[in-house]
Amino acid sequence: MAEFRLPANSRIKKGKHFPAPQGASNVQRFVVYRYDPDSGENPRMDTYELDMSDCGPMVLDALIKIKNEVDSTLTFRRSCREGICGSCAMNIDGSNTLACTKSADSVKGEIRIYPLPHMPVVKDLVPDLTNFYAQYASVKPWLQTRTPAPPDHERLQSKVDQEKIDEPAACILCACCSTSCPSYWWNSDRYLGPAALLASYRWLVDSRDEATGERLDDLEDPFRLYRCHTIMNCSQACPKGLNPARAIAETKKMLVERRH
Repeated sequence: MAEFRLPANSRIKKGKHFPAPQGASNVQRFVVYRYDPDSGENPRMDTYELDMSDCGPMVLDALIKIKNEVDSTLTFRRSCREGICGSCAMNIDGSNTLACTKSADSVKGEIRIYPLPHMPVVKDLVPDLTNFYAQYASVKPWLQTRTPAPPDHERLQSKVDQEKIDEPAACILCACCSTSCPSYWWNSDRYLGPAALLASYRWLVDSRDEATGERLDDLEDPFRLYRCHTIMNCSQACPKGLNPARAIAETKKMLVERRH
């Protein structure tokens, strides 16, 4: 009989409490996941009470305030603060999103913040994206051609053809979609996941690319593509409003059509 048990150091314990400054009138409570794998200790949930009258409106603003003024040990990624780089992707109030575009006012009650789910944790809110980026690289996300480029100008395409790649090219590789996908949770060692497959589709429909057959060959595998079961979490989770599920369906359609 199989035995199921939680791995060591997986039980989350109650952590530290940092009260709001005395006299604060606009207090918001943030409950944040804390974990340092090197410490040998269990994860914990620390509670921070902030005076939002002296803080920016976004969850990332609150995290930066905590880091700068309350608890310098808190660890998270962030860069552009404009929803462009994808660095601050995390699970906020139960949904994967970007901390820089998530308004604290949009959450009722305390705001619970975790790292992206089902990923190894480097520390606190920082997931290990090594495998995620390796899968992205595996789809060869660059233009592949055999025809020599014209020496005097770029490779041209029509406006209609260019519009086909507009949406898939807008992916910021934040990993919100892939880490919201149950199929990716269980098969991330072989299933490429929504983000990598969206990137693959972006080149499959690029009229300038001449490696469509080879790209489809690489995807025609029981796991790399076909572990997608159309759950649609990916499209719901995307903070940029993209539709990886549709791109995956179109890729499957291309594979079917080339057999006939």
